[in-house]
Parts: sequence; structure tokens; C-alpha cells
Amino acid sequence: MTAVREEKKRHPAISRKKKGVVKEQPNAEVEPESSLPLYTEYELSKKEYGMALLTGIAVMSLIGMLFYKHWLGIVMIGSIGLYYPKLRRRSLLERKRSQLSMQFKQALYSLSSSLSAGRSIENGFKEAIQDLILLYPGLDADMIRELRIIKFRMENGEPMERAIMDFSKRARQEDIANFADVIVTCKRMGGDLIEVVRRTSSVIGEKMDIMQEIEVLVAQKKLEMKAMMAAPFLFLSFLNFSAPDFLLPLYEGVGRVIATGSLLLLFVGVWLISRMMNIRV
Repeated sequence: MTAVREEKKRHPAISRKKKGVVKEQPNAEVEPESSLPLYTEYELSKKEYGMALLTGIAVMSLIGMLFYKHWLGIVMIGSIGLYYPKLRRRSLLERKRSQLSMQFKQALYSLSSSLSAGRSIENGFKEAIQDLILLYPGLDADMIRELRIIKFRMENGEPMERAIMDFSKRARQEDIANFADVIVTCKRMGGDLIEVVRRTSSVIGEKMDIMQEIEVLVAQKKLEMKAMMAAPFLFLSFLNFSAPDFLLPLYEGVGRVIATGSLLLLFVGVWLISRMMNIRV
């Protein structure tokens, strides 16, 4: 008896199970799985961070040398490059989310075609995986991985709408959220799920096509903007090599004040144009 009591003290759950106290926990609301990838953040690897840091410091130090030709100006302007890894992280995150959006559009087209051919929505997801593998051979595409996760969770008895909603919460994109809401609503309220999903896929696909066309139009203007921003630095470099005596007044006295004001105006111009080109549909 003494041994049994000591065992119950060490493992109190044993006595509770016998009394019927332990109950299965009810299903909680769908929350993003912590072990699955998130598409709202991007973590630079050590190599990416080091390359971004060196690139930022090198470029800004070169600009400081062009405008000041003094060690203090080079150090002060070069220190701005310490913030470049943050900008690089944001740029890579936007690229990753853009690629996910494009791959999601291709998956919607494949799913819509499968549903139009009479396949079930579960088989439609399986066909979408094969279609994306053909479109992105040899690449570890995010959408292929997500479709495989959804397929695996459905094969293990998890409701399809729960798996899709989890993907939506991790992606945080409007089109994916709308698609997930349609799936969940049809499953709960009933209705022709296949027809609703097919029409929803078509509407979302058309919207994403319009967004892609706008991005193509803006891409040319972005290229022109980059050329315009690089022109003053290239011109100043050309003068430094071809006629250095002509720029001597720029590096002494009032010339340094003028150089500082010009550099500030250039930075403000880059920031304003970048904001103007960042079109959201």
C-alpha cells in the first residue's frame, strides 16, 4: 500500500484517470502552427547579413568619399550603411511574398481546371502539386510545400478547411484569406462547394492578373528612377577622375555645406520616389 501511495504521489494523473477526471481537451481555434513557415517575417542568414552589411558600408563610404574626401565624412556617411541589412530583409520579404502570391495564382488555375473536369477538391489539391512541380522544376517553391502540408494534414484526418485556414493565417495575404473564408463558409453552411470554389478561383485569378500587369508597368518607371538616382553619383565620379581641380572648392569651406545639402536632397528624393512607386492594389 505504501508503494502504491508513493506511485500516486509521483504520478497523480494515474489516480485521476481511474476516477474519470481526465478529459480530452476540446479543439481550440485555428492558430498558426509555430513549426510551419511564416510569410510575415524574414530572417537573414549569417551570410546574407554579412554581405548586406559589407555592401551597405562600402557603398555609403564611397558616397562619403565622393562628397567629402575627408575621413570624418566617410565614417559618418559610411555608418548609414549599418541600416542596409534591415532594408535588405524587408526587400527579401516582399520578394518572398510576391513569389508566394504568383505561385498561389498558378495553384488556383490548376485547382479550377481540376474542378471543371469533375474532380473533387481534395484531388484538385493533389493535381495542383504536380502542376506546380512542372512549372517550378528543381525549386523548393513555397506553394508546393504548402500544398503538400495541406494534403498531408487531410490524409491524417484533419478537416480541409482547418489546414487551409492555418495557411491563410501564416500567409497574411488578402487573396489567400478570401479563398480560405470561402472554403470555411461552404463547409459550415453547405452549398455547392466545387462550383463556389471554381468561381472564386476565377475571380481571384483575374484580380491577380490585373495586379501583375500594374507591376509590369511600374517596373519600367522603377528602372528609370534608379537610373536618375545614380546619375549624380556617376557624374561626380566622372568629374573626380577627369577634372579633379574643378571640384576643389566643393571639398572646403562653404562647399562642404553645399555638398551636405545636395546629399540630403538626394536621399529625400530617393525616399519620396520609392514611396510613390510602392503601389498597392
